[in-house]
Amino acid sequence: MAASKATNPDPRYRRLTVGVCPDQWGVWFPEDPKQIPWQTALDQMATAGFSVMETGPFGYFPTDPVRLREEMDARGFRVVAGTGWGILHKAEAWPDTEAFFRAVAQTHAEVGAEYIVHLPPMFRDEKSGDYIDDKVLSTEAWNLYIANADRLGRIMKQDYGLQMVLHPHGDSHIETREDIDRVFQATDPDYVGFCLDTGHIVYGGGDPVELCKAYPERISYVHIKAMDPVLVKQAHDEDWPFVRAVHAGCSVTPPAGEPEMSRVIEALADLDKDLFVVCEQDMYGCDPAYPLPTGIKTREYLASLGLGTL
Repeated sequence: MAASKATNPDPRYRRLTVGVCPDQWGVWFPEDPKQIPWQTALDQMATAGFSVMETGPFGYFPTDPVRLREEMDARGFRVVAGTGWGILHKAEAWPDTEAFFRAVAQTHAEVGAEYIVHLPPMFRDEKSGDYIDDKVLSTEAWNLYIANADRLGRIMKQDYGLQMVLHPHGDSHIETREDIDRVFQATDPDYVGFCLDTGHIVYGGGDPVELCKAYPERISYVHIKAMDPVLVKQAHDEDWPFVRAVHAGCSVTPPAGEPEMSRVIEALADLDKDLFVVCEQDMYGCDPAYPLPTGIKTREYLASLGLGTL
């Protein structure tokens, strides 16, 4: 992995490579009228100074690997990861989950990606907020979740050369520190890595710095973002669905919110390993004029702390 030149001269920081993904531009779905057209988003991401890409919802950008590479190359982007939603705790869902992840993996392996991010399906609908699954899994469902996480990670690595990383998320079965501990104490480290999403960890009541200390060998990929702690508390106190919290503005532009970014970046540097650190801000449904200046502000602020270049 090529490390970026960081503003901070400490060589540990040079192992952290800043990146971007469609979530930073308000994108949650392959197609949605509330989202910015992919060509516009891609042009703006390049204008903002990013050059490392996680492609986000499969189908937002072209899925044909030749076309995807052409579009990324034309704007100076290197694709390092793809993402996918997949149900792991229901036996009847496995065939669809496997088929979908194979499709995502095939495209991304052909464009030279290294990671595939498993986003856990939410137990409340992403748009309506209605419950669509059990909030608390049975022991049997948890055991299947673990077994299928190992199974999917093995397929990704052995068949496509990709490292799968599990991602914590609000309104999902991997949200709290207890959930995270339960998953990473049981899954196979050879096949299941950890995407340290700093914002969702805060949303779940955890501390990403403490997780860096608890799972230094498992953290292999990072989403860096911040949450407004007042709105996070209100969301949990009043049992809001995650989408309502997002529309209320719980995901904020650093240096606002938590975690404190210099503390996180220092903890990541202390891991002393090559890491892609991908900028995100959950803002589905935002004004289309908002992402570009926000993306520039985020990248410049993180660079001032030693993450990435200006």
